[in-house]
Amino acid sequence: MHHLSIVLSLLAIIGQHVSGQTRDFSSWVFVLNGGPWGDWRSINLCPDGTYAVGFNLRVEQPVGNGDDTALNGIRLLCADRSKGVLRDLFPTESHSGFWGDWTRDKFCPSGYLTAFQLRVESRQGSGDDTAANNVRFKCTDGTVLEGDGTSWGDWGEWSGTCGARRICGLTTKVEGKQLGDDSALNDAIMYCCN
Repeated sequence: MHHLSIVLSLLAIIGQHVSGQTRDFSSWVFVLNGGPWGDWRSINLCPDGTYAVGFNLRVEQPVGNGDDTALNGIRLLCADRSKGVLRDLFPTESHSGFWGDWTRDKFCPSGYLTAFQLRVESRQGSGDDTAANNVRFKCTDGTVLEGDGTSWGDWGEWSGTCGARRICGLTTKVEGKQLGDDSALNDAIMYCCN
């Protein structure tokens, strides 16, 4: 059932405006363990000729007896590696939650991001829901990069890979501010470009 909701969400998202972009993506990759809350936000893509070479995360660290939100945002760092040294980085993100700070940048030693994995905490009933807590990316050179998120929840299966393509954009599913228990970022989809 979750797989069907992802497909239906993808079709609805594709019909939306791609934020400030004229670039086309050729496919997408997604995970099956995303959280249930929130809305899919706009698709944001790297500038033409660039692809994701790294990322950073917006994370609220554990607050103790308060309302934890954990992972709030994913920012892709886009560049053109064919120009040699990474000089010009173009950050791109979909919508982020409202809490936390941006963590340090993580980069593929060579190549580009091609697949991802989410760490997600399941529904907590009357407890504190955080949904997505961390993300890992796989690089085209085989390197696995793990974000500086929190440790609640479990890692799901890897998404498919972009194959001969590379990750060039994303959309996130984010729950807006609640009067009670906030979960912030719940899920993500990555887009692949030639």
